[in-house]
Amino acid sequence: MVTHRIALIPGDGIGHEVTPAARHVLDTVGARHGVRFDYDEFDWSCARYHETGAMMPADGLDRIRHHDAVFLGAVGDPSVPDHVSLWGLLIPIRRGFRQYVNLRPVKVFEGLPSPVRAARPGEVDLVVVRENVEGEYGEIGGRLHRGFPEEMAVQEAVFTRAGVTRIAEYAFTLAENRRGVLTSATKSNGIVHTMPFWDEVVTEVAASHPDVSWRSEHVDALAAKLVLDPARFDVIVGSNLFGDILSDLTAAVAGGIGIAPAANLNPERDFPSMFEPVHGSAPDIAGRGVANPLGAIWTAAMLLDHLGHAEAAASVEGAIAAVLARSPVRTPDLGGSATTEEFTKVLLEFL
Repeated sequence: MVTHRIALIPGDGIGHEVTPAARHVLDTVGARHGVRFDYDEFDWSCARYHETGAMMPADGLDRIRHHDAVFLGAVGDPSVPDHVSLWGLLIPIRRGFRQYVNLRPVKVFEGLPSPVRAARPGEVDLVVVRENVEGEYGEIGGRLHRGFPEEMAVQEAVFTRAGVTRIAEYAFTLAENRRGVLTSATKSNGIVHTMPFWDEVVTEVAASHPDVSWRSEHVDALAAKLVLDPARFDVIVGSNLFGDILSDLTAAVAGGIGIAPAANLNPERDFPSMFEPVHGSAPDIAGRGVANPLGAIWTAAMLLDHLGHAEAAASVEGAIAAVLARSPVRTPDLGGSATTEEFTKVLLEFL
């Protein structure tokens, strides 16, 4: 029996409803594959911010540094500004643990129609690889002349050779193990310093991966092509901002952001990686028990794969495909009336 220690952070809103579903799936599939999970749960959230003035304690990273992985439910509440909640919890974990790869797989499943006519089951299967710790989401900048007519704000984007090289290397290596097709998102015709630099480094990395067919696409044209012909894409690599936008777009193409998983990876494994569904805390439905647990459950499959349990991960993904293809059960966001608990129960039966 292999034992993994998981730091569990349900967070806010529906995070408290989908995290138990993912945990139930992990425990069920783990029991079958000789894997045990021990959980340490942390109350880091907007509720904690109201009580203490901080999303997590000052020594938060030290408390979870030695866990095998972190599972995060959701972050955010209307009572706390987004930049406060994210920069008080999610961003410090990503950057403090050098989780420079944000990985977001996208599939169109049988039984879950895409709003995009050209997106057919079995044909759309892609991965967005987003640079996760630098780029446009930098901390450099500030505000000047606050409250006066000439008030201004400056935000600096920071791209380093090390940062672009390592995310490109990860993406090209991933493409080698998939269909061998990669698209790099750029905007070098309008952003004249950082994006040409991005293009140059990606081109350098591409030279050491001759088996990968690749091209660079301006992000606006790429967004259009993802809607018109999503099946043509395999691996898409982009900066922090571009990857963020494109991964939400592709999730919508697949049928809804509620089913989308994500992993924040430290590929060198010097630090724990963090796994989180793409959907937010959804305060409008929080507490009603109708949140879609699919994103969290698929995220749990990514956690399994990262920890070396590929067969267990595949069985969870297979159960997701089966419940969508062979069962009418759906949560309200997918046009049904099932509760989170009811949907999870049916998925566990298929598992």
